[in-house]
Amino acid sequence: MLNPGVVEALVGNHRRFLSFLESRVGSRALAEELLQSAYVRTLEKGGDLQEGEGAVAWFYRLLRNALVDHYRRNAAEGRALEREAREASEVGEDPELTQTVCACIHDLLPALKPEYAEMVRQVDLEGRSVPEVARESGITANNAGVRLHRARQALKKQLERSCGTCAAHGCLDCTCGRPGGGCETPV
Repeated sequence: MLNPGVVEALVGNHRRFLSFLESRVGSRALAEELLQSAYVRTLEKGGDLQEGEGAVAWFYRLLRNALVDHYRRNAAEGRALEREAREASEVGEDPELTQTVCACIHDLLPALKPEYAEMVRQVDLEGRSVPEVARESGITANNAGVRLHRARQALKKQLERSCGTCAAHGCLDCTCGRPGGGCETPV
């Protein structure tokens, strides 16, 4: 349990703390989120705090650490997005995959978000590069890579629902859309 004097000192400096964070992250909403998380952490870990300036100084250290953690997470996320975009743009056309693509894909594209369907259509079905599609769509290559990844995941789920196990193994002669049809899985 926090000392009432500590609570008063921390709540009384709310605006200063918020201003401190906002000037460093450039967003009031993000600053508020970080501040609320710091308050929660204080409630969990700050039971030994003494009232006065010591508590305020300790809380500023907590806020600085929260900022460092925030920027580390963003940097890691940025690297992951760059890697995803790079991998998506490096993938060439796979002739075997092109031959075994289930014809149901064309029927299932409308079930996806429009931007996902368009990304799959342009990159996977038309063979265009991710950076090229990104430029035309007015988004970054990183964003396009992430969108393509998410689109493929969503399409995979739709295929598994529609075609069952044959979607996991590849279809050689897809007849899913025909009455009594199904996919013939490779041996």
